[in-house]
Amino acid sequence: MTTEEFITLNADADVRSLALRHAGRTDIDLPYALDQIAGRRTARTKLPAWAATDGMIYPPHIALEQCSSQQTALYKADTVSRLLSRSSQLSRPTLLDLTGGFGVDFSYLAPLFARAVYVERQSRLCDISRHNFSRLGITRAEIICADSEQILASADPVTMIYADPARRDAAGARTFAISDCTPDMLALKDMLLDKACFTMIKLSPMLDWRKAAADFGGSVGEVHIVSAGNECKELLLVLSRRYTRLEKVYCVNDGQIISFDPVLPSLPALSAPPSPLTPPFHLYEPNSSIMKAGCFTLLAGRYGISQVSPMSHLYISPAALPDFPGRGFIINTVTSMNKRELKAALAGTDRANISVRNFPLSADALRRRLKLKDGGSTYIFGTTAEDGRHLLMIGEKER
Repeated sequence: MTTEEFITLNADADVRSLALRHAGRTDIDLPYALDQIAGRRTARTKLPAWAATDGMIYPPHIALEQCSSQQTALYKADTVSRLLSRSSQLSRPTLLDLTGGFGVDFSYLAPLFARAVYVERQSRLCDISRHNFSRLGITRAEIICADSEQILASADPVTMIYADPARRDAAGARTFAISDCTPDMLALKDMLLDKACFTMIKLSPMLDWRKAAADFGGSVGEVHIVSAGNECKELLLVLSRRYTRLEKVYCVNDGQIISFDPVLPSLPALSAPPSPLTPPFHLYEPNSSIMKAGCFTLLAGRYGISQVSPMSHLYISPAALPDFPGRGFIINTVTSMNKRELKAALAGTDRANISVRNFPLSADALRRRLKLKDGGSTYIFGTTAEDGRHLLMIGEKER
């Protein structure tokens, strides 16, 4: 049996079981086969277009774990396409990807350029990417196996530089600070600005976006907080000499985008329900990108709604808001933590989905207090009203 036959035969098998059952085999390249089986399975959800392409090669787990998803790569491609429309180098636009890695972002960005250069210091990843780009029909890829800082120093001016610096140290531990990543993009800032019309840097979503932008000293013009499935995935900074300040922050979750100018004052709330905690009413929970951005007053102003309290970040509305950037619920019951009130409010309820915002108990502790199982169609939000009362808002998801 060849290695490829083994991979095909065991495409849906459990990788750990395979590793134990076939340990010591010498007729196949077992580590490679296990990487391919695990990689293809991950790609089915993370990179469906790649998974649907025959003959792709997948790297070891860490490289696949750290790479962008198809969804976030497509968003970057849309953003770069918009930036290119503002560039003067349109006769032969050139991309320089300083941290090629597994090549997912490069594969979506490269078709936008007349020339696209992929730089990666690991020769194995260069070989994998060369093969995969060919399978994907990317014909403009120039692959360079070298140190990115050396390539940057000797490169001619380009239209776009893209970088996703490694967020692990020499021991393999995760790092978050920009200066702790490899390469250190702060140390390269002046060179990046001199060499490219625009530079896009992908950073950890754990970073404070305000500080990250400020660290680059006024050269960041756009910040993109990118979520998928309501989970914050990436923080993108766009740098250029043409910027004098941060012009726009984009909050992205799946196909929904909210943008704002962080310098302009937020609009005041246009209106607020006169009796906001009197059910029934609609409750809205912002998505993770909005929460990360912290643009709560702006959200209230745009939609003419109010928060339950300034620290709750839960919004209430008398009417449905179909385009609200987050989850929507219909609240039918509001109760205090009084035992008698709770008993009446939860009569017939044995399970619920519980969330807390600005509440003295964690979600798990509240679940234990209420003696409820997890799940079902009932949703309970524990929060604190503006007058200091601890409340539970009980309802169901909007249809």
